Formats: sequence, structure tokens, C-alpha cells
Amino acid sequence: MSLKYTPATLKKFDELYDEMKYTIRYEKGNFHSGYCVLQDKKVAVINKFLTLEGRINALIDILPSVEFDVTTLSTEARLFYEMILANPIEK
Repeated sequence: MSLKYTPATLKKFDELYDEMKYTIRYEKGNFHSGYCVLQDKKVAVINKFLTLEGRINALIDILPSVEFDVTTLSTEARLFYEMILANPIEK
């Protein structure tokens, strides 16, 4: 099953990062990649001027670099996480 670029998908990513104890902030910034990750503070800053597609792609790009214990995720979040890692996003 693949995901679509929808506000519901963005909300699922926000909830996933919340369970991973990461804070997602949408702010103005001059990021070359559209985002910045502060690993020590567990904060990911996404450029607020990105489109919905850009925000979701930034969160997907960040996901492999985030260190956390997968067993702490709820069943629904774990399934979503595994699906993201296994399948690309449909445009």
C-alpha cells in the first residue's frame, strides 16, 4: 500500500514523530534541503513555505537518521513506520 500526499498523511507523520519523542516545527528558515534536524534536542525544523508534498518528503528524508526504540511505538505507528521504509510515496 502506498501513501498519497494529503493533509491526513502529514498528520500521521506528525503523530509518528511525536511517538518517537521528536518535535516537528514548521518555521521560516534558509535550509538548502528544506529542513534542519537538531539531533541532541530531538527537534526537526521544516521550512514552513514548503508545499504539502515538500513537507512530507522532508519528513521521509529525516526518518532514517532518527534514532529511537521501535518497540516504544504503538502498533498503528509501527505499521506506518515499516510501510514508509518499505514503500515509496505515490505522487
